[in-house]
Amino acid sequence: MCYSAQIQADYRRYVKMFGAQMDIREFARLFWERAEGSKVKIPKAMEDGFREPQTDDEREIKTLIDRYNAEQATKVEQELFKQRTRLADAERTLQMKTTKAATEGKRIATDKIDAALRRLADSGRTEQEPRDSRIFPGYYAPVLVIEDGQYVVKPMRNQCRIAGKPANYDIKYPGTYNARRDSLDKFWKPCFGHTHGLLLVNVFYENVTRAKCENTLFETHGGPQAPGENVVLEFRPNNGQLLMVACLWSRWTAPGQPDLLSFAAITDEPPAEVEAAGHDRCIVPIKREHVDAWLNPQASDRAALDAILEDRDRPYYKHRLAA
Repeated sequence: MCYSAQIQADYRRYVKMFGAQMDIREFARLFWERAEGSKVKIPKAMEDGFREPQTDDEREIKTLIDRYNAEQATKVEQELFKQRTRLADAERTLQMKTTKAATEGKRIATDKIDAALRRLADSGRTEQEPRDSRIFPGYYAPVLVIEDGQYVVKPMRNQCRIAGKPANYDIKYPGTYNARRDSLDKFWKPCFGHTHGLLLVNVFYENVTRAKCENTLFETHGGPQAPGENVVLEFRPNNGQLLMVACLWSRWTAPGQPDLLSFAAITDEPPAEVEAAGHDRCIVPIKREHVDAWLNPQASDRAALDAILEDRDRPYYKHRLAA
């Protein structure tokens, strides 16, 4: 998950698998902050979990989602009008004379029109697509924790800001959506052994150089790839099972600022097939029998926690070029 992942974004999957409760207040706060103008990024599949609300709290969240989407649709319509005008102006200029400015203006306007139409189509779409549950650094996802002896699902940002750190920590350490296993007792010491979580992942994606993955792509896709810049590979466990990815999380607070719940996925040395495909890290999926112990860490027993990470689930990861 160094690059991104396709997750189980619907909190109800956690409820079904673990008998978890939803932290309705945190979900409501997140959607309220977005409706009020916050730039939080929430995958569509996470919204879709509230499409058919069953309680007053869920209905309140649905109202916030509908309000936000209506406002976004208005903004997209305005952008669409602006870009269509820009396109028409560029085409009129090109009918009289080919200029670099008009050619570039036509290209940019066409691309932005296509993007706006896709956004409008997505806002009204009810059939889910895989990209609806894909997260990147900075996106929110449901994370399983234990609170007062009960499994609880909380919405958290995928980039961990450790409690007590300044807000510019995100900029100073942009890679904190991952927690390297070899730095758990160092950089991540405030979280490791204290605040552990679990993220359900279907598929993960990695950025690799074409040169590194050329041989495996030749074997699996019928032809070599030209070396050069990065490509994105999709890694999928061959057993078809969900990956229960070990995470660390933190609640960040500051005067005059909204609380921030955020997490990082633990990564370690990759299995042979991931390394052969060109990537040097891999998320750590833990086994079902270790979930309770992982989510109820004993800070004084680091050896036991290391043993859980070592005795991880080890499926074979098939890979292909991401769509």
